Amino acid sequence: MENPLRIVAVGIVCLLFVAAPGIGAEPNDAAADAPASKAAVIVCKGMIDDGLFKSIQRRTQMALDRGVEYLIYEIQTYGGLVQSADDISKYFILDIGKRAHTVAYVTTEAISAGAMVSVSCQDIIMLENTTIGDCAPILLGGKLEGVEREKTESFIRAVFVRAAEANGYPAAMLKAMVTMQEKVYRVKNLQTGEYEFFEDRELPQDPNKYDVGNKELVVDDDELLTLTASQALKYGIARAQVKDRAGALDFLAQRDGVTFAGEPMVLETNWSEEMVRWLNSPAVMAILVMIAMLGVYIEFNTPGLGLPGLAAVICFVIIIGSKYMVGLANWVEVLLFAVGILLLLVEIFVLPGFGLAGFSGVICIIAGVFGMLVKNPPDRLPWPRDEIAWGDFTWGVMGLSLGFAGFILLAWLLSRYLPRLQFLSGLILMPASAAPGGQMPVSMTTAPDSGTRRVTVGDTGEVLSTLRPTGKAKFGDSIVDVVAEAEFLDKGTKVEIIGIHGNRVVVKTIEGQS
Repeated sequence: MENPLRIVAVGIVCLLFVAAPGIGAEPNDAAADAPASKAAVIVCKGMIDDGLFKSIQRRTQMALDRGVEYLIYEIQTYGGLVQSADDISKYFILDIGKRAHTVAYVTTEAISAGAMVSVSCQDIIMLENTTIGDCAPILLGGKLEGVEREKTESFIRAVFVRAAEANGYPAAMLKAMVTMQEKVYRVKNLQTGEYEFFEDRELPQDPNKYDVGNKELVVDDDELLTLTASQALKYGIARAQVKDRAGALDFLAQRDGVTFAGEPMVLETNWSEEMVRWLNSPAVMAILVMIAMLGVYIEFNTPGLGLPGLAAVICFVIIIGSKYMVGLANWVEVLLFAVGILLLLVEIFVLPGFGLAGFSGVICIIAGVFGMLVKNPPDRLPWPRDEIAWGDFTWGVMGLSLGFAGFILLAWLLSRYLPRLQFLSGLILMPASAAPGGQMPVSMTTAPDSGTRRVTVGDTGEVLSTLRPTGKAKFGDSIVDVVAEAEFLDKGTKVEIIGIHGNRVVVKTIEGQS
C-alpha cells in the first residue's frame, strides 16, 4: 500500500497543473471582456468668444449623449475674450470634469485665453513643437498699469490657480503665465525625489527636506511664461508630448489601462456656428452697423420705402439675432431695440417733423445696442462690472465706432456727390432751400422738360394714388411725392400742403372733403 502522504502530494500537484491555465487566463479574459472606452475629439480653433463657448457646449453634450468617456478638446488658438474663456473654464471644471475625462490636445498653440481653456482640462497633451502660455491681460487702445492691471491680473491668476488645484498642475508656473511680478524656482524634494515649484517669497528653508542649494530658476520676474511642448512636459504642465492624435490616444490608453474602439468621433463647428462667430467679430459688426445707418439715412432723405430701408432692417435683424444666439442679447434689450424702431416709424409716417417720438426712438435703439455688448441677465443693468468685462465691452464699442465713422464718411459722400450722378440721382434727393415767398423745390415726377417746379405751404391739389400714408399728389401740372398727416387718403381726395420739412411734403385733407 502506497504512502498516503505521497498520494496527497501527487493529487495536489495535479490540481495545480489543471488550475494553472485557468488562473493565468482569468485576467486576460477579464480584459478582453471589458468594454472599450469611447473618445470624442472636439475641435476648438480660432478666436475664443461666446460663439465658440456655445458651440463647445452643444458638441460636448452631443458626445456625452453618445456615451463618450474621454473628451479631447483640440486646441488651436491665439486667444480671445477673457470672459468667454472663463465661462469655458468653469464649464470644464465645475460641470464636464465630473462626468467625463477632459483632455486639452494642443495642435499648434494655446496662447492667452487658449492657455486658460487648456489648463482647465484634466490633462494637457501637446503635439511636438507647439506652445502654451502668455495670458497677460491687454486693453484695446490703452495700457493697463498700477491698480487697474493688478485688478485684472488677480482675477485671471485666480482662474489659473483654480485650474491648478482642480487638475494637479503647478500653481506657481500657471501664475507665471499671467504676471511678471515673481520669480519661480524648481526645487527637488529630497524625501519624495520629485521636483516642486515655488515663487521667490515662498522658497522652502529646510535643507533636510529640499535641495534649496541647487534650486533652478525657471521664470525670472521680468518674464512672462510661454513654454514649448518639451518644456511643458519637463515642468509638469503637459502630461505627454506626442507626434499625432493616435499618439495621444495611445498615451491615455497605456496610462489609464483602457482601450479605445476604432477612431474617435470628430466634432467640428457647423457652418451656422461659424457664421454667428463671424458676424459677431468687430470688423463685420462695423460693416453691418454702417450699412444699417446708411440705409436709414437714405430712407429719411427719399420719399416712401425702398431698398435702403429694407437693407437697414436686414442688417439690424442680423445684428440682434447674432447677439441673441451667443447669449449677449436678452429679451429686455431686444424689446428696447424694437420699441425704438417702432417710435421711429411713428415719427416717419405719422408725426411730421422730428420730435419726442423720434428722439425717444433713437435713445431706445442706442440703449438696446449698447446693452447687447455686455453679458447680463434681464434683471441686471448692462454695465461692465470689472476690468475683464470692460475689455470685452471695448471690443464691441470698437465695432460700433468703426461702423459709425464709416457711416458719417459715406453719408457725406452721398449727400455731396450722389445727386450729381445722373444714373444714381434717384436714390437721394437734393437738399431743399427756401425761395422767395416761402417756396421750396421738392421731388416731382413731371415731364423731363418741365424742370424742378416749386410748391409752397397752402397749395392745394388732388391725390393721384392712395396715401398709406405716402404717395403722389398733383398740384397744378406738377406731381409731387407727399406724406399724409396721420391718416390714409384715397385717390381723388383734395389735399392742402401744411408743411415742407426738407424733402418731405406733408399734406392734409381739405375740410369738407372725404
